[in-house]
Amino acid sequence: MACAAVGPPEPVTIVWWMGDSRVGLPDVSPSILNVSGINQSTVFSCEAHNIKGLSSSRTATVQIKAMPLPPLNVTVSQVTSSNASVVWVPGFDGRTPLHSCTLQVGESLDGQEVSTEVTSVPPFSYTVQGLKHSTNYSVRVQCSNEMGSSPFTDRVYFQTLELAPNSTPQNIHVIQRDPGLILEWEGVAPDVLKENVLGYRLEWIQDNVTQGEMIVQDTKANLTMWNPLKDLIIRVCVLNSAGCGPWSDLFLLEAQEVMGGQRQPPYGTSWVPVALGILTALVTAVALALILLRKRRKETRFGHAFGSVVGRGDPAVHFRAARSFNREGPELIEATLESVGISDELKTKLKDVLIQEQQFTLGRMLGKGEFGSVREALLKLDDGSFQKVAVKMLKADIFTSTDIEEFLREAACMKEFDHPHVTKLIVSLRSRPKGRLPIPMVILPFMKHGDLHAFLLMSRIGENPFNLPVQTLLKFMIDIASGMEYLSSKNFIHRDLAARNCMLDENMNVSVADFGLSKKIYSGDYYRQGCASKLPVKWLALESLADNLYTTHSDVWAFGVTMWEIVTRGQTPYAGIENAEIYNYLISGNRLKQPPECLEDVYDLMCRCWHPEPKLRPSFGVLRSQLEMIRGRMSTLSSSQDPLYVNIGKDKEASASDPGLHASFGNMDAEETVAGAAAAVTSDYRYIMSPLCLGDDAEGERHADGQEGEDKSLLYELETEGEKSC
Repeated sequence: MACAAVGPPEPVTIVWWMGDSRVGLPDVSPSILNVSGINQSTVFSCEAHNIKGLSSSRTATVQIKAMPLPPLNVTVSQVTSSNASVVWVPGFDGRTPLHSCTLQVGESLDGQEVSTEVTSVPPFSYTVQGLKHSTNYSVRVQCSNEMGSSPFTDRVYFQTLELAPNSTPQNIHVIQRDPGLILEWEGVAPDVLKENVLGYRLEWIQDNVTQGEMIVQDTKANLTMWNPLKDLIIRVCVLNSAGCGPWSDLFLLEAQEVMGGQRQPPYGTSWVPVALGILTALVTAVALALILLRKRRKETRFGHAFGSVVGRGDPAVHFRAARSFNREGPELIEATLESVGISDELKTKLKDVLIQEQQFTLGRMLGKGEFGSVREALLKLDDGSFQKVAVKMLKADIFTSTDIEEFLREAACMKEFDHPHVTKLIVSLRSRPKGRLPIPMVILPFMKHGDLHAFLLMSRIGENPFNLPVQTLLKFMIDIASGMEYLSSKNFIHRDLAARNCMLDENMNVSVADFGLSKKIYSGDYYRQGCASKLPVKWLALESLADNLYTTHSDVWAFGVTMWEIVTRGQTPYAGIENAEIYNYLISGNRLKQPPECLEDVYDLMCRCWHPEPKLRPSFGVLRSQLEMIRGRMSTLSSSQDPLYVNIGKDKEASASDPGLHASFGNMDAEETVAGAAAAVTSDYRYIMSPLCLGDDAEGERHADGQEGEDKSLLYELETEGEKSC
């Protein structure tokens, strides 16, 4: 160590101190001190002396490098039949960075070591692969730095899941019974299966659409929810804790078999089917004539006013009403809307976005939840061509006319939007037998990569994780901010902005979607929730939680949480905090912590979105421009992050400098990507019931967010200690 001082007057003498003791002899400045045998942290200082007096230096602490301590909180999650994800927290690092960790995996029963895996850190997680199903395992972890390795942790025990069954039920047969059908099949013998069978799953299909399913313990089921006038297709699979095995062969029960009970022999003639056929034809002809007559009267708008003219052979006046998008059956759509009983105002809004179900063809299932499902479809356009779309519909027989009206309000909101980062849609109502409500369907553009939350999760914890550069994550934020800037300019508040409600197309462009909770602000700049409904608690602003008050400023708060979701690649905000505890947590000044790999400038924007005073939050225009400025300053990527260039053409191969990306994301076909994304949005765990029930109110005045914070420099070194508070 060196210590130097100058006069006047000269000479200057240096005296060294180690802790509270003097070291060595006084030396003329500049002085160098060599010390050996130091085995613990020690404080040094020096003093400069001349004839005028002395001056003391600041103290300097010499830290001694050591071997690390064992990791903490080893947990095992994401367990499948062959894989398990191990996560741990690093212990004391010995004052030198950890460079790797070692995992020892063994079978629990005999303690035999199965594998030893070494992984570089960070991150402090590893996915163990190649495990046997239905087997007990244990795992322990140690970490290493340049001085050596820590001791192993205690073993953590876990069990892999079962394999899905590989056997198929056989010989499905049906026995007629009033009022339903009894289905029977040959079950799978217990000695054939190595897995624990939980039962059988039965699915029935009519009109090429799955109508429902049930789970039974026995090899027999009573089917009642089906239409006996249509062909019925039935299939069965074996079910265990890992899922459903292969489906049985399809069993077709034709409508005539249902109507007549057991099939009649080929000889002999019954007049009942003939009479029913004639009667059906007569009823159809009368109904068709009435429809044509009503259509003509509605088109001409003149009724019988020109009947005498036509009778005299004079030229008749022909009038045809103007056509909109629902050109092939306005009367049928009008009748369908009448059966729902929605308001006239909503009918007017939906006039140009409703189409008949004959204009599209439903395809495979992309995903489904407790109350609805999403299916792929082909939509016939005006020029005769077809466009690939996604159809969102409620499940049959679980909704009321009020549910349908709320479902259609989403369409009425989105009808007015025209922006590249706001999802467009059209709507259809699927007619059903008289006395039953129609099935509402919203038709959306087909998004290859599904919703953004599922895509982010897949990049982090999917079967084949892949890297998302910071520039790509910033682009996602900019797209959402641009779409929300457009919505706020149209006086719309979204009220459910989150990564799960943003869609990602094949060009990696994000669109804001799912306007089921959106409202237009017709007066003033805020909307007050009027009655109890399910709300996304962990995305709500303080004023929304306290007073059910929703404004563009509360959407900005939700955008800050969405930014946090994007940076953490799909993690759940406020993990470990219950919905009922969120308000007290926020009102105490707490906010979401800064993620380890989050840029300082980006986290600063998040904190500004979570300001307790709504009008001090930035506008979406300011957020968009600030994010674009941050992205523009990032001229080069970090050496650990390669740019994400994905070729999503017909060859379905990725093109990226990261080999892991090429092997995982690029080779994934559209079906896997979209199905995985659609299946990830069915949970209601984010919501609780709103406690207030107040009348709708619209008051206050608009305020423009004009402030812009000072730009902070980008930090490329990550903070590894401490937590930043907003």
